[in-house]
Amino acid sequence: MPDKTEARKPRILLLSAYDAGSHRRWREQLVASQGKFEWHTLALPPRFFRWRIRGNALTWLNEPLLQQRWDLLLATSMVDLASIKGFHPHLANTPALLYMHENQFAYPESEGQHASVDPQMVNLFSATAATAVLFNSAWNRRSFLDGVDRLYQRLPDGVPEGSLEKLADKSRVLPVPIEDRLFVHRAKPLDGRCPHLLWNHRWEYDKGPERLLLLLDALVDRGQDFRVSVVGEQFRQQPVEFDDILERHGERIVYWGFLADRDEYDKLLATADVVVSTAIHDFQGLSMLEAMASGCVALAPDRLAYPEYVPQIQLYPSVIDNALEEANGAAECLLAMLNQGAEPYSPVRWSLGSLASAYENMLITTLERHRLS
Repeated sequence: MPDKTEARKPRILLLSAYDAGSHRRWREQLVASQGKFEWHTLALPPRFFRWRIRGNALTWLNEPLLQQRWDLLLATSMVDLASIKGFHPHLANTPALLYMHENQFAYPESEGQHASVDPQMVNLFSATAATAVLFNSAWNRRSFLDGVDRLYQRLPDGVPEGSLEKLADKSRVLPVPIEDRLFVHRAKPLDGRCPHLLWNHRWEYDKGPERLLLLLDALVDRGQDFRVSVVGEQFRQQPVEFDDILERHGERIVYWGFLADRDEYDKLLATADVVVSTAIHDFQGLSMLEAMASGCVALAPDRLAYPEYVPQIQLYPSVIDNALEEANGAAECLLAMLNQGAEPYSPVRWSLGSLASAYENMLITTLERHRLS
């Protein structure tokens, strides 16, 4: 007797308009972990930020994949979803999920490339056009809705009644998962005498390098010995504080710069004692979560997304307007943790094993609701 024909998998088009490292990683992980769907992808390289966020729909205007019909569109936060649907009328009624890795309302005002309101409007229009909006943290969701509210209050007229409430109602938190392989249990206790500190972020001002420098200085002033690794993606221009860190604390450096070899980076995660954040903004904090999964104790400011997964005793007071005061508070927090023998916290709820089913349910639910509508 012949086999029954296998049911057709739902066809999903995934759009990534600024396919930076974390976006690409999330995209590839999602496709690999969700085998019940037929995936197709459009991705643009992460350069020319202003053109990418405003012009992606035009860049893709003649893209053959956008001439086809799809069961679902899944777009990242840089995608101009409203224009995509407008330029391709046959997609106007296709259900669409918008995944917010970040939002343009919450970047620090001093970051020049985000000074225009235009990127914010792309986020707002895309969220309005989406069937549902997914955020990688509650902080990301909250700061987006607060930003939209502030924008609406500045507009002279024409704000649609109930728009903000509708955005809130269709917004959900669904973090970027951490690879299961990174979760380990360490037998070796925290080195309280000379801890290995790890700062693993992009080498840009919004990650607070001046606060890191002040923290390291404060530890020296207090007589606390330490080793430190400062690693992360580097750029042609970078804050001068990195030169100052190398000059003042060079003899304590274990790793410095970008670790291109993933195996070497994973070994660093598994051997460092304390993972440190001094960030001014961070929408989820993948580098912190990965290090915590690998057995590091966390030291992070009590702001942004960190309170969602960092234990309270590992959060230092946030003093955003006074970097020196904040660094002193961070130093005192670290000394207390070392004296008490702080234990690492494993963020298992952020693991791929825990979140894969939530992603599957979101995709299936969106498809089912559209089918029944």
